[in-house]
Formats: sequence, structure tokens, C-alpha cells
Amino acid sequence: MLCDIIAGARPNFMKIAPIIAAIKKAAANGKDIKYRLIHTGQHYDKKMSGDFFEQLGIPEPDINLEAGGGTQAEQTAAIMVRYEKVLMETRPNLVLVVGDVTSTMACSITAKKLNNIKVAHVEAGIRSGDLTMPEEINRMVTDAITDYFFTTSDTANNNLKNAGIGKDRVFFVGNTMIDTLLTQMPNFQKPSVWDEIGLQPKEYIVMTLHRPANVDEEGGLRKLITAIIDSSRGIPLIFPVHPRTAKMLESLGIAAPNLHMIEPLGYLEFNYLVRNAKAVITDSGGITEETTVMNVPCMTLRNNTERPETCEIGTNELLGTDPIAIPPAFDTLFAGQWKKGEIPELWDGHTSERIVDVILSLNL
Repeated sequence: MLCDIIAGARPNFMKIAPIIAAIKKAAANGKDIKYRLIHTGQHYDKKMSGDFFEQLGIPEPDINLEAGGGTQAEQTAAIMVRYEKVLMETRPNLVLVVGDVTSTMACSITAKKLNNIKVAHVEAGIRSGDLTMPEEINRMVTDAITDYFFTTSDTANNNLKNAGIGKDRVFFVGNTMIDTLLTQMPNFQKPSVWDEIGLQPKEYIVMTLHRPANVDEEGGLRKLITAIIDSSRGIPLIFPVHPRTAKMLESLGIAAPNLHMIEPLGYLEFNYLVRNAKAVITDSGGITEETTVMNVPCMTLRNNTERPETCEIGTNELLGTDPIAIPPAFDTLFAGQWKKGEIPELWDGHTSERIVDVILSLNL
């Protein structure tokens, strides 16, 4: 059987790497499965895409749709038009999409509308309840037309059950991002900023910001960063700046002796920083999963999360987007009173193997 694997943006790459490895292993053991890697080109900056392929051992894509840039609608349309042409030439048995980016939704729609090709969604069923997030729309649309659902948590399972999805199509397998994290942990690389600044383990904080609610309005972004600086007690703040955020920061002129704004890092360098950090403050969803597994305190600057298990079980706390919540959280951190987290069920490094076993059992 032929399985198309869709990847388009940085969050996807950590999720597909172990799936590809598991398919290769199954094929080497005589199983009837092969894959075709489709890169939509949604992220086309080297730091946001190319470095991840190299570091995670992801092979060169079989097809690159080169559909980067443009508005949400323009990008969605470009991906759909170009992927449709691919499918018309060679029809796979299954289209495997991961996560919740534009590519996930666009390729799912294209596959289903073109002769009802079967779709499997890895990381299905997660919900934030926030329709202002483009990712939430992507999740809902993708799950509305998905055939097979691979989930990361009981919360996701319940979301799908409440949506009327039969349990025979839902497979609780765990988290492929954690497969990658556990595989690559021995390979983490010290970034150049470590020696340049003279960082010491547990004596700095990593921060990331990229969501529109936090970075698209100058006044709000200034207040958030100022609150973080004022609460940090002078320890280094390492801020790999997302391209979206960099545009806004250019006009703000924010500076502090302990604020170090750096270029985006590769996967191995970034997670080296996270593993050794005193804490992480972020608005990313995926990072909250990684900090949970690495037992690093995490503060999330969002009003909701599609990954509640990182708060209920892990090391994450949802602070919201009001800067007033930042000082008390830092007080708790510096007092050594941050909660102790645990690792969610099946986040054990073997999720991708379980996914491939399920795919083979479907006899597509």
C-alpha cells in the first residue's frame, strides 16, 4: 500500500520523522507499505523548514508543492490545486496528515473530494474551543472528513466521541512529537548563544511568542515583553524570534541587558536550551508537550489550550494574555514552588510504531 505523508510547516516535521522511520522499519521486515513524502512548502524559510529536515533525518520530499506565502485563502487554494494534480497522477491508498496547520486541512479536503481517498489524522481530536485561532478551524474541518483518528490523550478521545465519531475509527496511540523528542535527546546540540552569553543550566529562561493575539498589536506585545523582563530578576531571557514577531519588534525598540533576541534555532539547538532552562514562557502548543516530558516549568501566554493534559498532568500553567498574570507566576517559579509534573499515558516514544501497526491492520 502507498501512504502519502503530508508535511508543510515546522510543527509537522517533528511529527512525521518517527512515522517515516516506523514505515521504513515495517517495510524492511517485509510488510506491504511504502510512503510518498509531500512537502507543501507552507514553511519555506531554511530555519523554519530545511534545518529540521536535516537534523531529524527526514529524507528529501518526493514532491514539493512550493505553496508558501500569501493569505490564508491563497495558501489553502495553492496547496489544494497543486496536490490535486499529484493525486490525479498517482492515487495513494491513504493520505496521512498531522497536526493542525493549513496543509493538514487543505490536503485532507483535496483527498476526500477527489474520489474519496481515505484520510488518517495524526493528533486528531484536540480542541481549544477558540475559533479565532486558524489552527482550530483546521482541526475541526480535518476531523469532520477524516476516516481514521490517531489521538494523543483521553481528552481528544472524548472530544471525538462527543462529535459522534465511532470508537472503531479512533485509535489512542500517544504523541509522535514525543517519539522524536526521546529519540533526539542524546543528539541535542549546544547553540552558539550558550557560550556567547555564558549561560549556566537552570539560570536562564527561554521565551517564544508568535500567535497573532500576542504579537500583532504593538501595545500588547510591548506590555507582555516588559512584564516578562520586569519579572525575570535579571536572569538571561533567551528569545528566538519567530519571523512573524520579528516584523513587529523592529518598530518597538524594546531592549534590556538580560533580553537576548536571537535568530530561530534548529530543533536540536532549541531543545538543548529548553532542557537546561529554569523555565519556558511561550504561546506555542507543541513546546508545552516537550517541557512536560523534560520536566521544565512552562508558562503559556494563552487564554485556552488544546493540550489540557500539559496543565492537568504536566508542568504547564495557562497564564492567559493579560500581563498581570506574569509576575505571580515568576514569583512561584523563583520560590521553587512550581508544580511537579508527570508524563501523560503513552507518551513513551513508541507512538509511530503503533500508528503503522494500525495502518497495516486496515488492509487498505
